[in-house]
Amino acid sequence: MRALEFILSTLFDLYIITFVLRFMLQWTRADFSNPLSQFIFQLTNPLVRPVRRFVPGFRGIDFSTLLIAYLLTVLASVVSNLVLGQPIVNVPGLLLGSLIALGFMFLQIMMFLIIGQVLLSWFAPYHPVSEVLRTLTAPVLRPIQKIVPPIAGIDLSPLFALLAIQAFIILLSEWM
Repeated sequence: MRALEFILSTLFDLYIITFVLRFMLQWTRADFSNPLSQFIFQLTNPLVRPVRRFVPGFRGIDFSTLLIAYLLTVLASVVSNLVLGQPIVNVPGLLLGSLIALGFMFLQIMMFLIIGQVLLSWFAPYHPVSEVLRTLTAPVLRPIQKIVPPIAGIDLSPLFALLAIQAFIILLSEWM
């Protein structure tokens, strides 16, 4: 049963990640013609389009995508409990835990995006994905870049951002 739970959990997580990435792409107004953006939109459109009729966006924030990501996180927790034969006795705890898990996932995604951007800037700075990664990480890195300027041409803002994100992950993991 643990193997089945692992497979289902991984599939749910991968799909939830696509919704979080879609939200981030829309929030940062990333290039939607980029192949990575196109791929994410094609994966998420079947669920987002119908929900968007009932849950509109507001000022660039796509609440339908966030709602779907949250509901998928709740569903993943329920399925995991059912597969493992554990009863669901604390529904408010499940809902709050799913919200925290989604925040945790958002932070982890941002951490990997920053690492990916740093690596691409060294090895393939003109790759099409590089521009999308710069756009996605800009809301986190730009405020730090205003405080910590590049030293000898080296941008240290990703280092400070990763430290801050890791601190938030530790705080969230204490709540779970």
